[in-house]
Amino acid sequence: MLHSRRGFLWDIGGGLAGLAASQMLAREALSSENDRANPEFNGGLHHPAKVRRVIQLFMTGGASPMDTFDYKPELERLHGQKLGPKERPEGFTAAVGAMLKSPFEFKQHGECGRWVSSVFPHQAKEVDEMAFLMAMVSKTNVHGPGTYMMNSGFLLPGFPSMGAWLSYGLGNLTDDLPTFVVLPDAKGLPYNQKGAFSCGFLPAIHQGTVINASGTNPVPDLFAGEEYRFATRAADKDGFELLRTLNAQHLAQNPHDSQLDARITAYETAARMQLSAPSVFDVSQESETTHKAYGLDNATTEDFGRRCLLARRLVERGTRFVQVWSGPQGATGNWDNHGSISKELPPIAASVDQPIAALLRDLKQRGMFEDTLLIWTTEFGRTPFAQGGDGRDHNGGSFVTWLAGAGVKAGASYGQSDDWGYKAAEGKTYCYDFHATVLHLLGIDHKRLIYRQNGIDRRLTDVHGHVVNEILA
Repeated sequence: MLHSRRGFLWDIGGGLAGLAASQMLAREALSSENDRANPEFNGGLHHPAKVRRVIQLFMTGGASPMDTFDYKPELERLHGQKLGPKERPEGFTAAVGAMLKSPFEFKQHGECGRWVSSVFPHQAKEVDEMAFLMAMVSKTNVHGPGTYMMNSGFLLPGFPSMGAWLSYGLGNLTDDLPTFVVLPDAKGLPYNQKGAFSCGFLPAIHQGTVINASGTNPVPDLFAGEEYRFATRAADKDGFELLRTLNAQHLAQNPHDSQLDARITAYETAARMQLSAPSVFDVSQESETTHKAYGLDNATTEDFGRRCLLARRLVERGTRFVQVWSGPQGATGNWDNHGSISKELPPIAASVDQPIAALLRDLKQRGMFEDTLLIWTTEFGRTPFAQGGDGRDHNGGSFVTWLAGAGVKAGASYGQSDDWGYKAAEGKTYCYDFHATVLHLLGIDHKRLIYRQNGIDRRLTDVHGHVVNEILA
């Protein structure tokens, strides 16, 4: 009987089970009862929090800093000279070429005087709201490990992503929606596929819920199809009760089976989402002005703009952490501009620029900047010397991240790269420091957010990290 029940539970496909381990209503927090004083942890787990919810915009492929936010006039003077390393560094995909100036015009913007290239005309108008980390560094020049590092703090798979840690540490803000939602590019998933938003060794309920925002049915099988008209909530009542009993019995016999716990949570969440999801994902409820602001009327910006708008609607209704990805894995359609910076960067930049600026303004106008953090980042940067004609190779030596919203010192910056934009020169900032800063804003001491795994006290920042106070208000 036990084997039959196990087979029944684990072989169910579609329907509410399709959401299974991806739902993350985090009922568990840290073991200390002192940390449970506030059930939503709105006041912070370890200290007063500035942020309750986060939207992270991730540019897949390695956005070029010297062609976006990190102006390097020295490259204009050195253009065409062979000054790079003679031997190809690890992770580079081709021989090192000559120095390559940016093909784009840079201008200073805002009261802070931030240099921004012409590929980001909309974000350039909002730089006074942003705080820049100008000397971010990665330990790798390879996309897969770099993507893992910026999400989990480790170069290898198997470790929880930041969204999973936040779900584990802080729990949910609403029972009607997942705690951690992922909105991938319509063209496909990023490097490492779903590993980029994995729960790793944390309980399965903390895994990211992937939503297909480009589809007509963002959450598949949430409702029965037309051919199953008999599958009404009333008709399903007895079946749900039986399934709940079987699940509970199996969980009691397998108390360490976190995937089953996640499945049970998934059923409960999905049932509530039958009421909440149609409203959340129906962007037609937004005004025409909002649609135009996010670029939903333009084929270039429609996909990313729709996902940015959905991100705002999700956090507005209680989702704690939303990731919006630009670009899939692979050699094209993302920020991995090996072939030609002048030809490949403008299209991908144009697809996100207006929606990002609209999202920032929308959050601010709605008063959501008071407790929402907006993040823009990528896995690493690109070389100041050419690859082929006017492409750029991978470079973990320096790249840019910006933050805006609650707790952030608007218009600030920290660190700088060298004159070429090749290596961090001052204020070197690793993912550990970035993660520590985000956790700090959420009221979490990164050294105290711990999960014991195989006899090791694990944390998002490993044994590293410091809060970048220079960009905090």
